[in-house]
Amino acid sequence: MTNDLLTALREQKQTGMKGGIYHKTQIDMTYNSNHIEGSRLTHEQTRYIFETNTIGIGDGEAVSVNDIVETVNHFRCIDLIIDKAEEPLTEQMMKQLHGMLKTGTSDSRKDWFAVGDYKRLPDEVGGEATCEPEHVHEHIERLLNEYESKAHRNLKDVLDLHVRFERIHPFQDGNGRVGRLIMFKECLRNGIVPFVITDELKMFYYRGLREWGHVDGYLTDTCLTAQDHYKAALDYFRIGYSA
Repeated sequence: MTNDLLTALREQKQTGMKGGIYHKTQIDMTYNSNHIEGSRLTHEQTRYIFETNTIGIGDGEAVSVNDIVETVNHFRCIDLIIDKAEEPLTEQMMKQLHGMLKTGTSDSRKDWFAVGDYKRLPDEVGGEATCEPEHVHEHIERLLNEYESKAHRNLKDVLDLHVRFERIHPFQDGNGRVGRLIMFKECLRNGIVPFVITDELKMFYYRGLREWGHVDGYLTDTCLTAQDHYKAALDYFRIGYSA
């Protein structure tokens, strides 16, 4: 049962246990989700920050302060989705995740950048228009109403939620990471084995987002591959789950 996973994540988070599924999830998800968005921190540097709250830098190596801040912030975001895994998804929670992720970054010092709130300026993603700022609230509200009205949610429902969130693109930056955090949370909430989109799967993941609604199998297959990797970790740590 995936509840076994949630129990393990919460217990290991509470006790500060190292080397378990909580430890692995924090490092792997933070490294990969940030790396997809351009972070140059390595997996080992991410691990070092999580384990020691310090950063190891090689001779002559420059590291972006934003990368470090967003790494530490992402650890806190994962803690939040573990704590709130069973709660309904709300706009407030989405904004809370964005606020946590972007607090203390250079973006937070820009007058036009809304930390923990919806975007103020129109933008594009991959050359495609996204939701206009003044319509974000109504689109997110409709998305959440439709999603929360479902009596039972399966993987396809969670993926559809993710795609629609990313196409709305409600925040000025950080949408990919917030969206993947939400996707992980909703898997935990609905008894679905969660997964981490790795940097190696990035191009397949992007294709899946782009083609959803035409060829849903692209994103589904990519996420099932990522899910198989997470299941292997669950098998290693002897944590039960539904097939």
